[in-house]
Amino acid sequence: MLARVQTWWIIFRICVEERLVYRGDFALGTLMRFLPLVTQIFLWTAVFAGAGKGSIVGYGRNDIIAYYLLTTITRAFASMPGLASGIGRQVREGEIKKFMIQPIDAVGFLLLARIAHKLVYYAVALGPFFLVFWICRDYFPGWPEPPVLAAYFASLVMSFLLGFFLEATIGMISFWFLEVSSLLFVYMLFNFFCSGHMFPLEILPQPWQGIVEFLPLKYLAYYPAAIFLGKVPPEDLVQGLLVQAGWVLFFVIACRAMLNAGYNRYSGYGG
Repeated sequence: MLARVQTWWIIFRICVEERLVYRGDFALGTLMRFLPLVTQIFLWTAVFAGAGKGSIVGYGRNDIIAYYLLTTITRAFASMPGLASGIGRQVREGEIKKFMIQPIDAVGFLLLARIAHKLVYYAVALGPFFLVFWICRDYFPGWPEPPVLAAYFASLVMSFLLGFFLEATIGMISFWFLEVSSLLFVYMLFNFFCSGHMFPLEILPQPWQGIVEFLPLKYLAYYPAAIFLGKVPPEDLVQGLLVQAGWVLFFVIACRAMLNAGYNRYSGYGG
């Protein structure tokens, strides 16, 4: 057991070191992600000025801007750039064989690599995040109550797990279809609109709002932000978190099942 823990620790440390090799480029790319925040603040200010009313579907101008800032945090947790396409490339080029012949779990390895990526990302982005939120502090209504804040952080953690296992499940499809880029493009398109990254989901007209409510995508951006801003009634918090946990469990099982089925049909082509 101790040897297994040491092995995973070494893998995690190597993954962190890999992220730090090109730290200048990584830091610049991280900082550039904050530029759209400025345009969103100007955009929503113009929208409310043009609308001529103080609120839209229960969100005032300050609420919308605070919502967008919070979804930036959630998306930083839940987004998994290159995960599905990387799995597809490994299957297509034969690199996946190393997980079949070595005593290293593929999903566990990929999960540790993503944890390492997020730790390095937030180590770099913590200062800019703090500065942006301090400058924009007047847009927020204040800190939520401790139980709500705890629910917010729990939802953030589950958004990371859901984002990882959902996209890893898509990547496992490459065992059957070697090229998953088209499928991944469709997923990213739906994710961008249905996760609430662009705007609160309450803005969607019916029946689309009701349809999106039944999808797991809202937990990748909308739901944690809605919890923080008090848009989720306190009596619905536990139920909402349980549903989110259910989606995480579903994709954990789906990812494992597809990996095992993929191993059974893998033909070992590639280098």
